[in-house]
Amino acid sequence: MIVCSCNVLSDGAVRGCLDPGPGCPRTPAQVYACLGCSPKCGRCARTIRSIVQKALADAAMLDAHACSASCASACSLKQFQTTDEELAA
Repeated sequence: MIVCSCNVLSDGAVRGCLDPGPGCPRTPAQVYACLGCSPKCGRCARTIRSIVQKALADAAMLDAHACSASCASACSLKQFQTTDEELAA
């Protein structure tokens, strides 16, 4: 499914750039940069953000990226991942 009409980005392309690890994009802007484009109208940012959050949640459920206590403070998963409580605030 096309999620960004301006750049013709599909949901598969967005998911394809979400490899676990510290270099993984966590925001729509980082996803655009990873895919070699930039936002135009911005209407897709919310959809891209939800795809990223779902992928992070799925990875956490599969324990694909479990931070040790020593890396938790610098881990991009911890820095950019929001909880439902933070979103509700």
